[in-house]
Amino acid sequence: MISTFYLPGRVCSTKAIREIAEKASTAYTMICLKPEIEWIYLGQERMIQVMEMTGATMVYADHFNKLEMENGEWKIDEAPVIDYQIGALRDDFDFGAVMLWDTEKLKAIVAQTDTEYEFAGLYDLRLRAEKLEHIPEYLYYEVETDTRKSGEKLFDYVDPRNRQVQIEMEQCVTAHLKRIGAYLKPGEYKPLPVTGNPYPVTASVIIPCKNRARTIADAVHSALAQKVRAPYSFNVIVVDDNSTDGTAEILKDLKDLNDPKDLIVIHQDKTWHAIGGNWNVAIHDPRCGKYAIQLDSDDTYFDETTVQKFIDAFAGLEPEQDIHAAPRYGMVIGTYQLTNMAGEILPPGVIDHREWTDENGRNNALRINGLGAPRGFYVPLLRTINYPTTKYGEDYAVGLRISRDYPIGRIYDVVYNCRRWEDNSDANCDIVAMNRNNWYKDRLRTWELKARIKN
Repeated sequence: MISTFYLPGRVCSTKAIREIAEKASTAYTMICLKPEIEWIYLGQERMIQVMEMTGATMVYADHFNKLEMENGEWKIDEAPVIDYQIGALRDDFDFGAVMLWDTEKLKAIVAQTDTEYEFAGLYDLRLRAEKLEHIPEYLYYEVETDTRKSGEKLFDYVDPRNRQVQIEMEQCVTAHLKRIGAYLKPGEYKPLPVTGNPYPVTASVIIPCKNRARTIADAVHSALAQKVRAPYSFNVIVVDDNSTDGTAEILKDLKDLNDPKDLIVIHQDKTWHAIGGNWNVAIHDPRCGKYAIQLDSDDTYFDETTVQKFIDAFAGLEPEQDIHAAPRYGMVIGTYQLTNMAGEILPPGVIDHREWTDENGRNNALRINGLGAPRGFYVPLLRTINYPTTKYGEDYAVGLRISRDYPIGRIYDVVYNCRRWEDNSDANCDIVAMNRNNWYKDRLRTWELKARIKN
C-alpha cells in the first residue's frame, strides 16, 4: 500500500522527485528525509487513515527525536511540528522526517512541473500541493543529528556557502507567487506620505530595552557617539519597559551625564508593551525625528558613521532642501556582523542579505525569516502602520507591510555589531518556543499574502 523512498534532506533536485513519482506504484508514497525511522504501533496506518478522512495531498506528523548520549543510551525528546498555512513559504519549514503523499496527486503535481531545479525539487513539490495536513500525534522516532542551539542555526539561510541554494529557492517561490496572484512587479510603488509637521531632529536612534543592565550602557554610548554632518541632527530615545535588574538606574545615571535633548528616556507603564509596543511609544513621541533607526539594547553600532549613512540613504548624499519632503525610501536596511561580547567575529561573519534585490526583494521577503539589520524607517510612514505589540517578529511584520507598497533601500557597508550572548532572546529556544515563533511568522506571511492577492 505504501511505496517508500529516501531523500537525504530537504535540498534535492526535480529529477529526484520525478524519479520517485515514476517509481511509485502503490496508493501512497512515503518520502523519508532521514534513515532509520522507527514507527510506533500502527503509526503508518494512522497516517493513511487521516489522509483518507481529509483528502489531503500530503500528511505529516509529530514525532520523537532520539539523541544518542555519550554512554551509548538514547535520550528521547518530544518533537511537535506546526500546522501548515498558505504563508508557510519558508523553505526550511519542518515537516519532520516523514511525508506521506497521495500517489495519484503526487504524480499529477510532478506532471505539471515546468522547471528543473537542482536544489528546490522538494520545495517546489510542496508549494504546488493543495492540502498539507498536520497530524498532532507522535507517530514515529527519528534520530536527531543537528544538536546545535537555536541561536546557532538562526543564520544558516544567509550563510554565503548556501548562496546558490538560496538563489534557486528564490526562483521557486517567485514562480509560486506568480501562480497564485501574489507576485509584486518591480518598481510599482505608492507615493510616500508628506507631512508639514516640524521635526525636532533629522533622526532618532530607538533603543527599546527590558532588563539589560549588562549591555544597555554600551548601546547608549554607541548611539551618543554618532557624528552627523550639518545641517543634520539626531537624538537617542531609550524606552525602558519596567526593568527590574538595575537597567533603570543605569539609564538615570546616563541621562544625568548628557543633555536631555540628546538622550531621552521613556519609562513605560505597567501594561503590556513588548518590543513592538516600545517602538510605538518612541515613534509617536513628539521628540522623535524624521527617521527612526534601530539599535537593540544588547548591540552596538559599527562606528560613529552609522546614523549618517542612514540619513544619506534616505535623503541622498546632498542635504535635503525641504525638511518636510518625502525621502527616497520608506525603510532602509543595513548590514551587520555577528560578534561575541568581546567584539570577536563569529561565523558566518557579515550578514548583508544579498538576497534582497530591488527587482525581487519584496517577493523573496515572503520566503526568508528576516530582512536584516539595523533597520531605519521614515517616521511619517511608520506612524500610519505601527508595530504589532509583540516581542518576536514585530520587525518582520513591519518590513513586509512596507515592502508591499513602498521602496526599501539597502546599505551594504557593515554598520552594526549584532552581539551574540547567552541572554539573546533567540539564543537557546526550546522546541515549543521555536514552534510558536515560526507559527507567528507564518501567520504574518499568510496575512500579507492575502493582502497582496486582494490588491
